[in-house]
Amino acid sequence: VYKRQAPTSPYGASKLAVDHMITGECAAHGLAAVSLRYFNVAGAHGAQGERHDPESHLIPLVLRVALGTREAIHVFGEDYPTPDGTCVRDYIHVDDLAEAHLLALDSAIGGEHLICNLGNGNGFSVREVIETARQVTGHPIPEVAAERRGGDPAVLVASAERARTRLGWNPSRADLAGIIADAWEFARSEQQRKDAPTP
Repeated sequence: VYKRQAPTSPYGASKLAVDHMITGECAAHGLAAVSLRYFNVAGAHGAQGERHDPESHLIPLVLRVALGTREAIHVFGEDYPTPDGTCVRDYIHVDDLAEAHLLALDSAIGGEHLICNLGNGNGFSVREVIETARQVTGHPIPEVAAERRGGDPAVLVASAERARTRLGWNPSRADLAGIIADAWEFARSEQQRKDAPTP
């Protein structure tokens, strides 16, 4: 757990710089702002789910392997100081994320910039995600070992205590199998739509 803000990448540093600017503007002009720092958003809400091109997020990539539209999932690094050697990340269901946004709308106070992490506070390794996806989908999901990606920390897990205390937010969809099951239903329906003959 990071007790201070110490970005490990230029991307993270740029986000922290923007937070500093927003904080300054709120203090100087009496503005109200809430910044929500998402961890790994996943799952789906009915017919609404992740659509990225190219896709780079672990759960949708794993599900593409299960669907047979991708040959295998690459595991970037197997020698991290974690229980199974793979990176650990915090996954948040998109429904919980949406609820946090609604609560944030009613939480802004003039002159204050409230910054909240949004995550479940539980980490799951790359291997745990793959194994859970195997159980949910019933497909084998082959893996290919790959080199670590530069800048990937071993563990990133949120402390969402401020979101709980200030927003009254409490994630209710923290179960990894449930998150993956919702994403799987969406991925299958999307693939069926793509495979359907054009009239």
